[in-house]
Amino acid sequence: MLVLSRKLDESIVIGDDIVVKVISVDKGVVKLGIDAPKNLSIVRSELLEDVKESNRAASKEIELSDLTSLGAILKK
Repeated sequence: MLVLSRKLDESIVIGDDIVVKVISVDKGVVKLGIDAPKNLSIVRSELLEDVKESNRAASKEIELSDLTSLGAILKK
């Protein structure tokens, strides 16, 4: 992991087309601006973990009868 220090209005460049800029620092909270191509997905890590956990939980709740019913519908 690369660790950098940046001050207000300073930025870093990742690759050729991603810029991360420090927008503000207030009461221990840092706001970052990210300029990146639109086709690049940017997601907060805690949201990604929530989605993964929800998917794991949902996959454990499936009943065999539900799968059988779904299979019958798909065959039609």
